[in-house]
Amino acid sequence: MLPTDKQIMDYAELIAMIGVNVQPGQTVVVMSPISAARLARQIAVAAYEAGAHNVHVEYNDEELSLVKYKHAPEESLSEYPMWRAKAWEEYADSGAAFVTIYAPNPDLLSGDIDPRRVGETIKAASQALQNYRSKLMNHANAWTLISYATPEWAAKVYPELPVHEAEQQLWARIIESTRLDAANPVAAWKKHNRRLKDRVDRLNAKRYTELRYRSEGTNLTIGLPEGHLWLGGAKANAKGDDFNPNMPTEEVFTMPHKDQVNGTVRSTKPLNYNGQLIDGFSLTFQDGKVVDFQAEQGYEVLAQLLAADEGAGRIGEVALVPDDSPISNSGIIFYNTLFDENASCHLALGQAYPVNLEGGSAMSAEQLAEAGANRSLIHVDFMIGSASLSIDGVLPDGSVEPIFRDGNWAES
Repeated sequence: MLPTDKQIMDYAELIAMIGVNVQPGQTVVVMSPISAARLARQIAVAAYEAGAHNVHVEYNDEELSLVKYKHAPEESLSEYPMWRAKAWEEYADSGAAFVTIYAPNPDLLSGDIDPRRVGETIKAASQALQNYRSKLMNHANAWTLISYATPEWAAKVYPELPVHEAEQQLWARIIESTRLDAANPVAAWKKHNRRLKDRVDRLNAKRYTELRYRSEGTNLTIGLPEGHLWLGGAKANAKGDDFNPNMPTEEVFTMPHKDQVNGTVRSTKPLNYNGQLIDGFSLTFQDGKVVDFQAEQGYEVLAQLLAADEGAGRIGEVALVPDDSPISNSGIIFYNTLFDENASCHLALGQAYPVNLEGGSAMSAEQLAEAGANRSLIHVDFMIGSASLSIDGVLPDGSVEPIFRDGNWAES
């Protein structure tokens, strides 16, 4: 059966307690597709019970976005209401916590939609919201990204099943991956965060200067900037309150040097980019910049993504996820980046997280760039992990040691 009221209530409580860790007197902003209204309402209940002063729910409808892509006049595509952007900034400045329910239809834009029109619309929103998003990427505020099973998404993941059964299966995977099936989900998350923290501490102690990736179709070298920091699991916001940006999460990640990426990398899972699928693609880098690319599906979409701005063709994040991990072991392609990125090692095109650099949150844009941090309006994760992936780390003395072998940690 689909989630019971009790399961939705437990999910909402986990989001409020572990996702954004609602504090007394805090404002909580929930961004939700209309299809997830059931969960959004329960998150509001859980947030108020945790002491929230106000809960604002902002609903969105991706079908209306599709209408705009198809029918809006050309000049309107580059417009975004500044009052809305200002509202997000004001919420962030007030110390609000942000919950985003991410449940896109992977096939929304599978028809005859001009990728250029989609790109113009996304770019306008990204430009208008860059101050707000910068605050979140600096971890000034608590925020979390979670998912909700929809018929359209479930049908894509389980095309062989009737839609109702597909939804049941997808919900089962969400419940498992978010540890809602544990006897004590909150305790299970705290244990998981401690395990990720242990891995982060070990990686930070290494001070690698370079990572070397090898697998079928991939031969890539990534330099790491001096002072880079590995992060994973719970983070602390500007007030020192812990939060979990992604639920589920299995990754540990850091910042690459924007000018020190060389070689070719091949994707291992489809990328759902704003309702447009890109699959079977490879990127070739020289001195940090994409100089060539190919795609079996979504070539024009990938071209638009890479052309979004100067930093879109550079890497902003390096993340490690073992092949032997809960989401990966399900054997399912989710067509949803939140899940697929936590089943696979991945990279992100675009903006780097300043928090992945010692003192980065206090640096100016110029200081960050000088240190090697990439800057862009976009941040798009794509998956490169597989059972054949090997990663070596170069230590400060020039010696090389294995980090990954056969898709998993070389040391337990």
